[in-house]
Amino acid sequence: MTITHNGAVSQTSGAGTLTVEGDIGILSIDYPPVNALSQATRQGIVDGMKAAAADPNVKAVVLICAGRTFLAGADITEFGKPPKAPGLREAQDLIENSAKPVIAAIHGTALGGGLEVAMCCHYRVGVPSAKCGLPEVLIGVLPGAGGTQRLPRIVGVEKALDMIVNGTHVPAKECFEMGLLDELVPEGELRSGAIAFAKKVLAELQHKGGPLRKVRDNDDKIAAARGKPEIFAAVRKANAKKFRGLPAPEACIQCVEAAVNGSFEDGLATERRLFQQLVAGTESIAQRYAFFAQREAAKIPGIPADTPIVDVKHVGIIGAGTMGGGIAMNFANVGIRVTLVETAQAALDRGLGVIRRNYENSAKKGRFTLEEVEKRMALIAGTLDMEKLADCDLVIEAVFENMAVKKEIFGKLDRIVKPGAVLATNTSALDVNEIASAATSRPEAVVGMHFFSPANVMKLLEVVRGAKTSATALATAMQMGKKIGKVAAISGVCPGFIGNRILGARGAQAHAMLMEGAMPWDIDRVLYDFGMPMGPYAMSDLAGLDLGWSKEKSRGSSIREVLCEMDRRGQKTGAGYYDYDENRNAKPSEVTRKVILDFMAKESRTPREVSKDEILERCTYAMVNEGAKILEEGIALRASDIDVVWLNGYGWPIYRGGPMFYADTVGLDKVVAKLKEYGPRMGANFTISPLLEKMAAEGKKFVRT
Repeated sequence: MTITHNGAVSQTSGAGTLTVEGDIGILSIDYPPVNALSQATRQGIVDGMKAAAADPNVKAVVLICAGRTFLAGADITEFGKPPKAPGLREAQDLIENSAKPVIAAIHGTALGGGLEVAMCCHYRVGVPSAKCGLPEVLIGVLPGAGGTQRLPRIVGVEKALDMIVNGTHVPAKECFEMGLLDELVPEGELRSGAIAFAKKVLAELQHKGGPLRKVRDNDDKIAAARGKPEIFAAVRKANAKKFRGLPAPEACIQCVEAAVNGSFEDGLATERRLFQQLVAGTESIAQRYAFFAQREAAKIPGIPADTPIVDVKHVGIIGAGTMGGGIAMNFANVGIRVTLVETAQAALDRGLGVIRRNYENSAKKGRFTLEEVEKRMALIAGTLDMEKLADCDLVIEAVFENMAVKKEIFGKLDRIVKPGAVLATNTSALDVNEIASAATSRPEAVVGMHFFSPANVMKLLEVVRGAKTSATALATAMQMGKKIGKVAAISGVCPGFIGNRILGARGAQAHAMLMEGAMPWDIDRVLYDFGMPMGPYAMSDLAGLDLGWSKEKSRGSSIREVLCEMDRRGQKTGAGYYDYDENRNAKPSEVTRKVILDFMAKESRTPREVSKDEILERCTYAMVNEGAKILEEGIALRASDIDVVWLNGYGWPIYRGGPMFYADTVGLDKVVAKLKEYGPRMGANFTISPLLEKMAAEGKKFVRT
């Protein structure tokens, strides 16, 4: 490779170029879209560093990246495949062992392997908008290129543990304060600022002399944690609930412990060993699958890339209750103007008051300033006049689940709202096609946008495509979901759509098992141990058993109705399926047990022991079966979309990948065999999906991993 100087460029054989300006070599990596550490990127670093080392005119090297970000993490599509030379460690060793100082110049993000490379550099500078982090734990692995060993040597053990086990992205200013960055340079001046910093380093080295500092040799900060196991015990205790079922956080902690208690090389060996265990484990495979499934859900087959999308600058929301107010916050959070409509001033005032309190509570927790509260509230205007929605680009109806009311609203919107606007319903179960029929002049403008409660917190958005929904309405709803930070997945029209329909299948089995002798706490415990945040009966108590229940219409015909008639309506009344103390701690209820046994006696049923295995299999396999029917009917585009819905809207444990992924890990043949074994217990109306049976017989799987 030939190198000329004074701005002339010499191409490396990988994704890098080396430019020599005076005595500074600028090694630039350009591997779109995010400079992932693929083979070409590693080759570029290796070739560039060798060229810089061989050039006597180069006294220092600046490692910088083209495009929108610094080096991204490892290319996870290479996981599980034969390694391609050069390896990442070869690139890191060339940087770390360079006789010439290497300065990482960071913009965008330095995440995962990108930060691990930057920590092999002797210095790091960044622009204020940059962020650094080691988020590998979020895909079920750990930083496998020295991150667990070098980060605590730079920022200290406590800060390193926080970053590594939580996968947080840390802003540049905070990185500078903790010593991860040596200097902040102005936005837009990264290249010149890094070169200036390199010259300053050379001047200091010439003045002071001595060897270059290597992060791996800095033991001062980890020495402070030696003999203090309580540091690690505190992290484990504080995060026990969050880390439940996840092996990666514990492995991360063990790696940092190894950094504190042994040599750098021993720590690297521990890191490599645990990384290999994790990457081959089902939990990590599930988390990596979920990562790709979420991105796949954003793709809409059959919708051209150049489909026109409505430019949404003004959103109308009908209904200022819990759902409507939460939805309004989503749009105000990203700077979009909102008009919130109610039928009564008291309801409107109450809704706006709740929004303000939510924002103020966030400000008290330090998430943003009080000035930001006022800025967001100023974007939300309340009114009793639906005519004020005339110039909205998107209107979302969020009133209670009553078809007649919703159709009346959409008839009015059809008359009021400007042509070209998207009209959305937040219904969780009703027929979007029937709702759309009320917008007689433009049923194609109607789409479902099913938010989950609390709408300002929950990540999932089910975008429901009606029979006449246009490509523009669908694409606009999906884009808006992304803009407001939701994970959007497309569903067709059916009762309950994807999520609630599968929830109903699980609920039917839970209820059937109640009538066979299982108690609510038995069922809840099995599903909690499986990884769900809570079981169906604990969830009912939390939400309120009287949701959708009417005292006037109650006939005591179900366990739930009887409990409501007894004023056992959940946590809010101190009793529901469970009994609650003053701190809302639950315990099994003898009252509920008697109610259930009385219902069984009326039907001449004899209680039996229902095993934990049966509870789990009937609940989860019924979900899989319903998911297969949803696929057969074309309600879901992909099996992975079903998993995305359940991972983001219903608390399915990410380390189990979603119900369809889970079925693959169990084996579809075993799922079908068990469903047949349980037979009549599954219910008189239960049928096994023909698609599920066919795939089981052919040895197929629902998803690709």
